[in-house]
Amino acid sequence: MAYQVIIPAAGQGKRMGAGKNKLLLELNNIPVLIHSLKVFEEDDLCEGIILAVNPLDVAEFKSLLKKNKVKKVLDLVPGGKERQDSIYNALKTVKNDGIILVHDAARPFILKKHIHRLLDTAQKTGAAIIGVPAKDTMKTVRDQVVMATVERSSLWAVQTPQAFRFSILYKAYERAEKDHFIGTDDASLVERISHPVTMVEGDYDNIKLTTQEDLFFAQAILKKRQGSL
Repeated sequence: MAYQVIIPAAGQGKRMGAGKNKLLLELNNIPVLIHSLKVFEEDDLCEGIILAVNPLDVAEFKSLLKKNKVKKVLDLVPGGKERQDSIYNALKTVKNDGIILVHDAARPFILKKHIHRLLDTAQKTGAAIIGVPAKDTMKTVRDQVVMATVERSSLWAVQTPQAFRFSILYKAYERAEKDHFIGTDDASLVERISHPVTMVEGDYDNIKLTTQEDLFFAQAILKKRQGSL
């Protein structure tokens, strides 16, 4: 069940308002990016990491990886205009038809047990994503007016990593490029080529750090995992 993981890390993180790449912000004196890489670095099933980065950040990222003794990064590929472009650039460097994971660099709290559960499902089905059931009441709104209340039991909040057999994901990306289609996530591209995608339940700690408020939640998660909360 070996795998490689693509991690797009070329975004500017403007909503964070940090004045620099949010992946360089620190949690407990460790950059967010290193937190996100650690679980893959320590997983024996992970054969390698491909980072898609802004060309202007390459030198700083290389220094960061060396300082933190990250050894599984196989390549730093140029990031594109969209997240989808960055991942496609990374996919073009993959040499085998094994399982490929795609993970948000700003999700530092994924657990190894969930990665392995995702891997097992992707091996069987070819495409699997991780998420959690929606907890809030969901409504359809148009021009600030509620149009309908959506039945919640079938709604899930989707996270990463997402796992696919390489040939399936690459075909989905080729089709998206041909059709000039930009999806909301990797699974949406796979859905377009009519391959079923299986949901695997993760946990609510696997948040994406997008705004300043998320940093407070991140600190709370770290304290909980360290047994001090």
